[in-house]
Amino acid sequence: MPEEGVQLTPKSDLLTTREIITLAKLFVKEGVEKIRLTGGEPLIRPDVVDIVGQLHKLEGLKTIAVTTNGINLTRLLPRLKEAGLNAINISLDTLVPAKFEFIVRRKGFHKVMEGIHKATELGYRPVKVNCVVMRGFNEDELLGFVDFTKDLPLDVRFIEYMPFDGNKWNFKKMVSYKEMLDTIKQQWPELEKLPCEASSTAKSYKVPHFQGQISFITSMSEHFCGSCNRLRITADGNLKVCLFGNSEVSLRDHLRSGASEEELVQVIGAAVGRKKKQHAEPALMLFPLSQDTLQNPPNSKQWGHTFSHWLTSRASFPTQTRKALMKNKLIGQLYLPGSCREQQWHTTTGILQTQLRGSCIFQKDASSTFDPKCLEASPVGQVSVDCHSKEASPGSELGTTVPRASDSLTHTDEEGRAAMVDVGGKPDSRRSAVAVAVVRLGEKAFGMVRQNQMKKGDVLAVAQIAGIQGAKLTSQLIPLCHNIPLNHVEVSLSLDEDRCAVVIHSSCQTWGRTGVEMEALTAASLAALTVYDMCKAVTHDIVIEEVKLLSKTGGQRGDFSRV
Repeated sequence: MPEEGVQLTPKSDLLTTREIITLAKLFVKEGVEKIRLTGGEPLIRPDVVDIVGQLHKLEGLKTIAVTTNGINLTRLLPRLKEAGLNAINISLDTLVPAKFEFIVRRKGFHKVMEGIHKATELGYRPVKVNCVVMRGFNEDELLGFVDFTKDLPLDVRFIEYMPFDGNKWNFKKMVSYKEMLDTIKQQWPELEKLPCEASSTAKSYKVPHFQGQISFITSMSEHFCGSCNRLRITADGNLKVCLFGNSEVSLRDHLRSGASEEELVQVIGAAVGRKKKQHAEPALMLFPLSQDTLQNPPNSKQWGHTFSHWLTSRASFPTQTRKALMKNKLIGQLYLPGSCREQQWHTTTGILQTQLRGSCIFQKDASSTFDPKCLEASPVGQVSVDCHSKEASPGSELGTTVPRASDSLTHTDEEGRAAMVDVGGKPDSRRSAVAVAVVRLGEKAFGMVRQNQMKKGDVLAVAQIAGIQGAKLTSQLIPLCHNIPLNHVEVSLSLDEDRCAVVIHSSCQTWGRTGVEMEALTAASLAALTVYDMCKAVTHDIVIEEVKLLSKTGGQRGDFSRV
């Protein structure tokens, strides 16, 4: 709840009970099988029990659910269950009463807990508990929430912190699914993954012998736009085909102007047809496309029977990319015609999709430092001479002799030829590295990036992914680098108002026999190049500078930190 509270919508602007049921009948007739009442807080509406009862009478509607803050749940739940309520989600971001009061600006933690227990007593299986995980606020409660499922039939759903107007969203607050999962597995290594439906928004896990389970809503690191079959109607009657989008269509106004059922279906179908390929705020990945849908999109009258299919694709995706992509419908992955499935090239950017899931962390870890792979900290001039010049020896002609070997370089053999370092005899150790790059955009391009107005999409999000992928592909890009397993990659991007610049920090960690200096530098460099590529249509007066190693730790050569 914002400190200043919220301005309530005038009652006359809200949908009446009759209008809600009219729209519900229309959607159910067109194939919708589940309706969820959410908010805001739906249980403050005085006619909520009546609405549930009337929805329950709709033939073809299989599930009526509610998402609530739980404050009024104990009082209303027996009547809601009798009216036909099938499923319950309860929002609870902390198990600490003081934190709870800070979030909602009022007391009520014990009422929520009472509501959770009441739901289990009345036989709801499972009772879903929604927890938005925020760095620096409640990520330290992950294990407590998991333990909450030990003796209760709960499904605690950890939700990645997502962008909304007013929540002061930034990359540093987001804790990824992968990071949460790693933390939980340290306590419960026997955690097992559960099967899920194709249209599910959650990845579910269970600690053996616990009554309940946990799930992850990976809306940022692995968004599920490709399988999303949700449509939303606001309390004042606006249809939203994407929770993150700003585009809305007022069904209330059409209802009150006397629109026929057929006209309403056409309006809804047109809105669904405009659904974008990914959610409107920072998105991390493009979602799978269905080739046959792209070639044969449904018309507005067909939307009701095919909207789940239609929402898996969108014609705003570049035409040449759509034609090149195919979808493996059994595993839901993308690959180019004729390519190896192990590669799974991600659209036309050439960025590999392998191992992307769960590795997107948006915060620079101040404790992370760097480790060199190839070079000692020698002056740039010396490295340049040893690597590139051909110093003539007596009696030889310039340009015909083999470069001499250097004591400072490890990637040359005794005769000065390039060679990969043998690390087989080195001991394993923890190694980390941090690098930085700065992209000066100029005032116009910087303003467009800040307002997320670039036609190619969200610059910071795409560059962040490019950096992470670059780190993992370093050995394929730099010939003499070793192919090493990365335990962790973080890429964060921030805006520097004074310089009209994007500042990129990358951090890599591994446990192995060689360091990750090149991986961190590659991540920062590819993120910077991606920013350049996405902004060059606005201006070519873009400067990439300050690509450098900040620090490294681990290895025989010792630690390094740039002053």
